[in-house]
Amino acid sequence: METLDADALAAHQLRRFNAIVERILPENRFYTEKLAQAARPLASLEDLAGWPMTYKEELSGSASAVFANNLTWPRERYARLHQTSGTSGRPLVVLDAADDWQWWIECWQHVFDAADVQAGDAVLLAFSFGPFIGFWSAYDAAAARGCMVVPTGTMATLARLELIRTSGASALLCTPSYALHIAETARQHGINTRSLGIRAVIVAGEPGGSLPSVRGRIEEDWNATVIDHAGATEVGPWGFGDRRGQGLFVLETEFIAEFLSVDTGEPADEGQLAHLILTSLGRVGAPVIRYRTGDLVRPSWRGVDIGEGRTCRFVFLDGGVLGRADDMVTVRGVNVFPSSIDQILRGFPEVVEYRVTVTRQGELDHLHVEVEDRLGEPQRIADELRVRLGLRVETTLVAAGTLPRFDGKGKRFVDRRKEAASQG
Repeated sequence: METLDADALAAHQLRRFNAIVERILPENRFYTEKLAQAARPLASLEDLAGWPMTYKEELSGSASAVFANNLTWPRERYARLHQTSGTSGRPLVVLDAADDWQWWIECWQHVFDAADVQAGDAVLLAFSFGPFIGFWSAYDAAAARGCMVVPTGTMATLARLELIRTSGASALLCTPSYALHIAETARQHGINTRSLGIRAVIVAGEPGGSLPSVRGRIEEDWNATVIDHAGATEVGPWGFGDRRGQGLFVLETEFIAEFLSVDTGEPADEGQLAHLILTSLGRVGAPVIRYRTGDLVRPSWRGVDIGEGRTCRFVFLDGGVLGRADDMVTVRGVNVFPSSIDQILRGFPEVVEYRVTVTRQGELDHLHVEVEDRLGEPQRIADELRVRLGLRVETTLVAAGTLPRFDGKGKRFVDRRKEAASQG
């Protein structure tokens, strides 16, 4: 499926799209109302641009709503409950029917294929238990593949290291920053992570898996291949990385991807910074049509060599997910993403942890970076930020161990601009 030519892929997507719309209407009240004026069936993928978009705020509904608004069936038909992290608004509770959950598992197999995870491998998941969907979908997908799944729940980092050793795990799943934190903890206790036998580190939740400096440090720490992955509770597991670590493929057999230029709002050209819009093709119980993800990407339609003489025809996102539209800050005319700062700071092996705070001073955004730096020389970091970003960024040293650590999505980017606006 990854090698389909453009016409065959478009025909596949169009057939899947019309089939799912036919299944959800009129049972799905949200989309029955939203698509009342849409001409059905869809005649071509180009016509999809005339259909309305879906926004997360619509799915959340009123403050009293318990579940997402886009459910097709009565609650009794659903077998899974998960919720978003709440990093941009209140958490969204999403349900999946049994068939939809099987679709999640099948989508995940592309991620494991990319990482060369085989039946019989031990896969260790360094996530806490809870309603985070990424843990559970990866868990069930690995089990379906024939792997031994090693959950670590709320274990401390040192205990997780011991379980990696005793279980013989060959694949590690976690966030990029937590992979670095595990390795740092190992160094502090005289443990060589390169000798633990981890062959692949599958990362998600943060942009680091497609950032060369972050990826390079993880691969050096673990002597393993890093595979990036992207997904969302309300959308599904839509992206998987290439083994060279240069970006993400969109799983286009299961999702339709659209890209709207940040500058013009029109369909983006090759390599242009764009908003990512996704339509799921296999999730009947909680469908999303033209969902504005909030992610910013640079699409490329050039086929990418994936080895063994094969070229993947899926759209490729150079650099993966570059950031979120609401996270981008403009400092003295320069657009800055948290991922850009992460790329620079992770290029310093001595930087153990950091935090970025953005505030509003008058009409301008202001960045302040705090670093735990084993060398104790923050000026060299400030100099690199100035050279790479073209900005003077206030950089201060803090004591080791004072900044928070995360085994889920890191919260290293603190935006206090709204606080300043409310006080003003």
